[in-house]
Amino acid sequence: MSTQQTKHFLGLKGVSAAEITSLLDRAAYWEQHPSKVTNTLQGKFVSNLFFENSTRTRFSFELAQKRLGAGVLNFSAAESSVQKGESIYDTVRTLESMGIDAGVIRLKPTGVLQELAEKIKVPLINAGDGNNEHPTQALLDFYTMRKHFGAIKGLTVSIVGDILHSRVARSNLWGLLELGAKVKFCAPPSMQAPELAQFAPYVSFEEALQSDVVMMLRVQLERHDHGLLRSAEDYREQYGMTMERASRMASHAIIMHPAPVNRNVEIDDELVEHEKSKIFTQIAHGVPIRMAVIERALT
Repeated sequence: MSTQQTKHFLGLKGVSAAEITSLLDRAAYWEQHPSKVTNTLQGKFVSNLFFENSTRTRFSFELAQKRLGAGVLNFSAAESSVQKGESIYDTVRTLESMGIDAGVIRLKPTGVLQELAEKIKVPLINAGDGNNEHPTQALLDFYTMRKHFGAIKGLTVSIVGDILHSRVARSNLWGLLELGAKVKFCAPPSMQAPELAQFAPYVSFEEALQSDVVMMLRVQLERHDHGLLRSAEDYREQYGMTMERASRMASHAIIMHPAPVNRNVEIDDELVEHEKSKIFTQIAHGVPIRMAVIERALT
């Protein structure tokens, strides 16, 4: 990679299986690396630019940065001048001018990150942008699947829930197809993204349960207060991973969820730490995956 411009990590759409695999392999190295802190990125400064809150994603990135030995600057829009009208671009450009070496960025609006990447020279890493992509979440999901099954090629993965608003669903879709998995969606009609149907069929929950991986998405109930979703109980009844539904999955199959979990809405309380569930395993894999992604951007 000759220019820094190519070091942006904005999404998995169009990323080759070889590149995804190399990141997973590097994450495996970091997971097995015994020392808590290395000096791999000593003297580098990374800023976490969270224009949308996500405590656990930021902590996961911060831990990854500190384990690599980088200096970390945290920026939260809630406490910033962006609230007073400064543009996102001006904020990122200001930090670039101050000398940061990379920015990890999370945004609500879709499309802004792509525009920033065309103007900002330091590498930008996508920590979630609108309903577009969340590539490091998908990578930690792939890492979890590969570790459990040995390979991703040939797996059937069903993604259940609010596909329409989900950046997790999109990043998983692009990467899983590239890695040779089969993807199915399951969603209430009001939560389907029709433009994705050509890549993955929408199936009944009954059919979704017949997969190797059933990935439950977080339902943001606040998004569905206009009659799209009558109640949390209603959602659980129709689209929640209940104990009864889990009992109908294949013995080898696993349940995943990007977290945070709405317990007893998209997944029953007793299933969160059930032997079939990989939720906390996924979270644990976030740090080595993000170490691999940050290292790729800065070396």
